[in-house]
Amino acid sequence: MNAVDGSEHYERQSEEPPPSLLTIIVDTNPRAWSALSETLPLSTAIANILVFINAHLAINYANQVAVLASHSQTAQWLYPTPSSSRSNGGRHKVPGGAHVTSNGEDIEMMDGSHDTDTPSRPVTSSDSPSRITPPGVTADDANKYRPFRLVEDEVMQNLRNLMDTTPDSAIAHTNSTMMAGALTRALTYINKQTLLYAESIGGAPNLTNGTSDAKDDAVPATGLQSRILIISVSPDLAFQYIPIMNCIFAAQRKRIPIDVLKLHTSTTFLQQASDATRGIYLAPTSPHGLLQYLMMAYLPDQTARRHLVVPTQVNVDFRAACFCHKRVVDTGTHLKLGQYGDKPVGLLGAAHHVLGRVGRAPVEVQVQAQVQAQVQVQAQVQVQVQAQVQA
Repeated sequence: MNAVDGSEHYERQSEEPPPSLLTIIVDTNPRAWSALSETLPLSTAIANILVFINAHLAINYANQVAVLASHSQTAQWLYPTPSSSRSNGGRHKVPGGAHVTSNGEDIEMMDGSHDTDTPSRPVTSSDSPSRITPPGVTADDANKYRPFRLVEDEVMQNLRNLMDTTPDSAIAHTNSTMMAGALTRALTYINKQTLLYAESIGGAPNLTNGTSDAKDDAVPATGLQSRILIISVSPDLAFQYIPIMNCIFAAQRKRIPIDVLKLHTSTTFLQQASDATRGIYLAPTSPHGLLQYLMMAYLPDQTARRHLVVPTQVNVDFRAACFCHKRVVDTGTHLKLGQYGDKPVGLLGAAHHVLGRVGRAPVEVQVQAQVQAQVQVQAQVQVQVQAQVQA
């Protein structure tokens, strides 16, 4: 074709930085936050997180954000809000007027931009004051950048609903947080948004989070850059060891960094998550400087981190949790990729492995193993006696 019209054709490539999807998991365990009430109340922490979200959205107009609450008994979306929670009877409207049922189908995620109270046309200076400032919205809210206000309103509203619907019994009898469920939801949402972004630009989906080789920093990033930030205040839970490790392996395969900001107590599994996925792990001694840690350490995305010296972990706790006692152990026996707290010895251990039991072997198995050991010893003694007699 160039020979026919005598001109040269070039494919124009966009030089804009790739958009970034930041998924924040906030540990909202009330009992854990009560220990930080004097230093960093939950309300102050949420305000700092909202400022951090605004900074992330302001860097690139195409940046996206999602917020999850890892609560005591559930993992719930704070932003964007599932449209099923806005509807009545499990049936809701989606943009374009179509109705979708929540039975057996994907949950439509809405970011507040499709609310019925939102004006259908852009606001202009000729509009009346009542149109420019809707009822219930102050002048400060009207002057706020609209994406900032949408995120702030939904996060605060969903967090209030979550706290109001949490029974006192759930707080009194457990100190747990559903971190494994929140990580699973975050990875699912990231995978879905990656596919949607690839379809929007007309290219093949890049399921390795932007680069062809995780160790080659010279390869330019393409596609949606996704990462997860966990703000944790609860201790580790050994019964979530397997699901958390599955999430770590999935994020490692998709090259999704898991950043961890540990504000209270210590953690083992989240250290491993950050180390395995090449994320940033910080355990600050002054939690009241939350906003400073967020802005300085966690605001740069994967593209910017290639040109920065990011914080690294010197000592990583690689301990695992045993299946039998649900506790973190230093040493143990491995059987079919399992970690067992008590190490079986001799024939007792062999019987324990054959039966496939978890924890200590039953008393009957111990007795049978001892009898078998005595029989073998007696047989060996008889063989030695017969050999001496024949000699």
